[in-house]
Amino acid sequence: MPAERIPDASGLNGFDAAYRAARQQRAVFIALESEGPRWRIEADTLIAPEHTIGTGVYDAVREAVIRLVSTGQIRSDSYAGPVYFVLHDVEGELRARELAAALHAALYGDLAPLACAARPPA
Repeated sequence: MPAERIPDASGLNGFDAAYRAARQQRAVFIALESEGPRWRIEADTLIAPEHTIGTGVYDAVREAVIRLVSTGQIRSDSYAGPVYFVLHDVEGELRARELAAALHAALYGDLAPLACAARPPA
């Protein structure tokens, strides 16, 4: 999903609407939520019953989350699956959208965007 199409699920109604839409489409849920000046990314694969995450994909996502934590790009209480993912404390909406789109691509098997997005900042 392109970064600009990642739903902003800030607020109770936004989250519920985004989650409901993903469930109706039987697709992996992905959304951003504002936490003041910082952002949270959430992904849930349980609502896509036919969707499975292979071990290689899970390992790559987990390693990317560890890299993001170790470089201070997300908080250490972020959660890396195996079926539910939360990235806390992302700086800025644009960066949150980039990471959310990359995570979504990874959960569908395209690991390249996440590998690129999880690199330490220059």
